[in-house]
Amino acid sequence: MARDQAQTLLTEAFPNKHVNALLRHFSGMVHEFQKGKWEDCIARAGKFVEAVLKAMFAHVAKTPPRGRRFKADLIINGLAQLPDGSYDDSIRLMIPRACRFIYDIASNRGGRHDPDEIDPNEIDATVAVSNCSWILAELIRIAQKGSTDLGAAKKLVDSLVEKKYPLFEEVNGRMYFHLKKKTATEVALLALARRYPGRITKQELIDTIKRNGFKESNARKAIKRVTHLVDNDGNDRLRVLLPGLRKSEQVLQEKSQ
Repeated sequence: MARDQAQTLLTEAFPNKHVNALLRHFSGMVHEFQKGKWEDCIARAGKFVEAVLKAMFAHVAKTPPRGRRFKADLIINGLAQLPDGSYDDSIRLMIPRACRFIYDIASNRGGRHDPDEIDPNEIDATVAVSNCSWILAELIRIAQKGSTDLGAAKKLVDSLVEKKYPLFEEVNGRMYFHLKKKTATEVALLALARRYPGRITKQELIDTIKRNGFKESNARKAIKRVTHLVDNDGNDRLRVLLPGLRKSEQVLQEKSQ
């Protein structure tokens, strides 16, 4: 998503400070989802919803409660009580209902986990991202209602409603990285970060890089390039150091834009 473009479109109808917050939390939510950090993703979705509700309350000329006085239900109920026809139904009813659903998930994240059942966090994160994407698309649609040039807004909305996928996949311990234009060195860093704080053997790292589309010679060169970013326990079992973690995070940020 082009954040600057979204900011420009949204601030035509919503206060800049709330737009800043909701876009920041939306980007963070998608980033955590792509890393497979389900609980962090859900937490970000909850923050996104809070910012959205404040933006909509300000849009209807009401002052959102600050700090601990903020109550999602207070704003959701307040929007529903607006006179019929006074504002777009998405503002009064549809977006608030979607917000309540996401907020309920975020408020109970991790609380529904039972060791004898499937962990619900991945499912919850997937539905939260999908619903938040729809909410953001609706806000842009509302902000651009009546505009004579809808091309940019439509393109942005289309990109928002595309399904989001994690950038990682692990099958029986075998790691795959679904990145565009990835390099062998990037795969090495991401695999090391994925195992952190654990270790990965040099041979397993070579196999992982090969599995992600590179020749063994490229895999060995990649490992040499990251040698200064790892600790070797003397038995070729590697653990990424903090500078390596930072570099892997930078790779993810670039690839998820």
